[in-house]
Amino acid sequence: MSITYNEREVLALLQDEKTQRRAFEMIVSQYSEQLYWQIRRMVLTHEDANDLLQNTFIKAWTNIDYFRAEAKLSTWLYRIALNECLTFLNKQRASTTVSLDDPAADTIQRLEGDVYFSGDEAQMLLQKALLTLPEKQRIVFNLKYYQEMKYEEMSDILGTSVGALKASYHHAVKKIEQFLASRS
Repeated sequence: MSITYNEREVLALLQDEKTQRRAFEMIVSQYSEQLYWQIRRMVLTHEDANDLLQNTFIKAWTNIDYFRAEAKLSTWLYRIALNECLTFLNKQRASTTVSLDDPAADTIQRLEGDVYFSGDEAQMLLQKALLTLPEKQRIVFNLKYYQEMKYEEMSDILGTSVGALKASYHHAVKKIEQFLASRS
């Protein structure tokens, strides 16, 4: 028997210390997979994505008392995950020496060597195209294309206007199209 996830009920359970842990387990169960894939598309390796997913849930658990339900729980979790990814990527960029001619080369090599990557050649090409995008465009593209997230929800997560997000997505799509056209 599968229990359907009801955010309102889960939020009510979070308010009571006796049921808070059970409620959080329901949140983890509900959001783990989609957060994992969102993180994975940003950091590319399974190990890093797993670590960041754990960090996201640890931060959420330690700050659950500060969640006021002004936004959806998923929005709050995505914001935490996004911040974890950005912090990780910035630290990684600062500690990694990469070719000045092609800064994405190191990341592409790690993607190609990742035993957990199960995509075909077209998927690999799309991932390489995504690596050529500026970070913000890549985030917007991932949220819109893979998560089918509405611009309004993205706006809540990223703190950016809907118009700017639409422009970022449009530019990302154009750059990806150009990248793919140059490879065929």
